[in-house]
Amino acid sequence: MRKKLEIEILFPVLNEHKRLERGITGTVKYLREHPGLLSHADFKLTIIDNGSDDDTPEIGKRLAKMYPCVTYRRIEERGVGIAFATGVRESLADVIGQMDIDLSADIRNIAKVVKILLEHPEVDYVNGTRFSRRSKTIGRKAYRKLTSLGMLLLLKVGFSMKATDALCGFTWVRKKTAERIAEKTRPEKGWFYMIEFLLRAERMGVRIVDLPVVFTEDYDTTVHVGKTILNYLKNLMRLRIDLWKETDRA
Repeated sequence: MRKKLEIEILFPVLNEHKRLERGITGTVKYLREHPGLLSHADFKLTIIDNGSDDDTPEIGKRLAKMYPCVTYRRIEERGVGIAFATGVRESLADVIGQMDIDLSADIRNIAKVVKILLEHPEVDYVNGTRFSRRSKTIGRKAYRKLTSLGMLLLLKVGFSMKATDALCGFTWVRKKTAERIAEKTRPEKGWFYMIEFLLRAERMGVRIVDLPVVFTEDYDTTVHVGKTILNYLKNLMRLRIDLWKETDRA
């Protein structure tokens, strides 16, 4: 009999009192309504609160008491990168997933992830993508499409990225592989960590599957788009120099 996968889904949150309960409750409901999925995998949902100063902690703790599969974890440093890196370091699961709490990537994609990982043991990384021809995005405004495609072009041209998306907010990696990639990834606190994590995985030869997803844009977000783009550009230049130095030393 095939061993069930142990999967820990990380939900990095910062001042998400509006969406936290809906996101966790929606995920728990989906899993409970799909016993076939639970026959193949055991799930743990971990809320990683990275520095919230609203009532997110109270909501997170309450949800952890309501649902046995939910854990609330508080760290004081802000940023998705530090939250994901902390989860990778501390998780005891076979597979580590990362999802946005707004569930913008359709939650039904979880079943596809489990199917891929069970049927293809050679695959270590499932990367959600909004830009495959088989993906579907809902409610995405033109300026968001333009900035996302601009970033994708920079990654394709500057880093020869093979994946079709680097910032979908739907990432799944086998634990041992995630640890190896994290060792090579600079501890950037923000979203750029996820970009470098993917690029490092490609350079290491990790077997990655791009998974087309149904993605619904959420504009009620705490992310500052302009500031985020400037941070990306700065880190792209830094990473290019880092990779050049590593290649030169090799």
